[in-house]
Amino acid sequence: MPHQGNTPAVSAAFPLPVFSECEARIDALPPLAVPRSSALLSELPDRRLFLKMLAFPCAAACVMALARDSIAVPVRAWAAVEEDDSRFRVEARFYEKLPGKMVRCKLCPRECVVEDRNRGYCRVRENRSGTYYTLVHSRVVAAHVDPIEKKPFFHFLPGKQAFSVATAGCNVNCKFCQNWEISQARPEDLPARYLPPKDLATLAKDNQCAAVAFTYSEPTIFNEYVTDAAESARDSGLKTIVVTNGFIQQAPLKRTCQRVDAIKIDLKAYSQDYYRDVVRGQLQPILDNLITVRKQGKWLEIVYLTVPTLNDRDGEIRDMSRWIKTELGPDVPVHFTRFMPLYLLKNLPPTPVPTLERLKAVADAEGLQYVYIGNVPGHPAENTYCPKCHNLVIERAGFTIKQMNLHKGKCSKCQHPIPGVWS
Repeated sequence: MPHQGNTPAVSAAFPLPVFSECEARIDALPPLAVPRSSALLSELPDRRLFLKMLAFPCAAACVMALARDSIAVPVRAWAAVEEDDSRFRVEARFYEKLPGKMVRCKLCPRECVVEDRNRGYCRVRENRSGTYYTLVHSRVVAAHVDPIEKKPFFHFLPGKQAFSVATAGCNVNCKFCQNWEISQARPEDLPARYLPPKDLATLAKDNQCAAVAFTYSEPTIFNEYVTDAAESARDSGLKTIVVTNGFIQQAPLKRTCQRVDAIKIDLKAYSQDYYRDVVRGQLQPILDNLITVRKQGKWLEIVYLTVPTLNDRDGEIRDMSRWIKTELGPDVPVHFTRFMPLYLLKNLPPTPVPTLERLKAVADAEGLQYVYIGNVPGHPAENTYCPKCHNLVIERAGFTIKQMNLHKGKCSKCQHPIPGVWS
């Protein structure tokens, strides 16, 4: 996800410690003023406060993350004190029961085999006497009103706001993760608020948002909450968007596609070696799922976080661009975003802007029509241009829309259709 961010003021009454040594890991952009019509939203810590609060607990969590395997981790090895999680505990939708009170998770391609009283790789799903549960349904650890462009979505409701939420957990462990303090933590490590689907939709509407976004950590691991909340959002006249790594099995993905409106997938690289060494995941399921999302008719955008020396080779980008054009079509927006050194990958510099420009030129040359550069505010490649007449269709400055030359989904100059969800 983007390395830019903006955060509203946080309630000074939130009774948690603050650690200044985490400040260097946080991007500092001007705060976004948003309406706060609910005391619940004002009590929810924003991302900046979370990073500060969790500096020490999550250092331990990172050590645990590095030691995890893809089968299961005993619950009792994590914490001496067990909290009442009954409000957040819902039976998982995608798993199978095995002999001896064991289960096999069928949510993501890891297919963790989990013994009784153990959890899967993501650490938010637990086997209790042969029944598999998610522990994070409605267990919101971060909530924020964001511009749609921050996700980033450039062809979906431009200029609108999204009520963005996350739970703890993730099913990969990217070495560059911006939000590792929540993605690599256990649910019980983080302060959370109970925010059931109908209340989430109400908060989004109260804050004049056009959509609900599931983001920050990894929506795959709180899939039950995503789909339930998406149904409530739709009933309330809201759209829903998912910002994901795409590491999910086909059945839950298709169920999600039936309920949400847009999906942004982080294609981390076009290399299995990179996925193995840097992401701790797999490439092929991501490619398969990109095709599935497209076939399901959901709006799709792709982000490629460009990490210097690791996934910035012209040949790799050329092959990836050809695959996108052939399998998904030339009109899927692709965002080459700038890497910032974070988490376990601080030995590399930020991505040079000329590198991003070079890779964009490669993708352009292969026939992709909507290629963007991200995390470089003010760069001309933030804008949308008509692929037919090259007229400026949408001018952006960071997350702000400066002008739109779009009429009923078409270029206002030549009437060429510009694909997207515009209203």
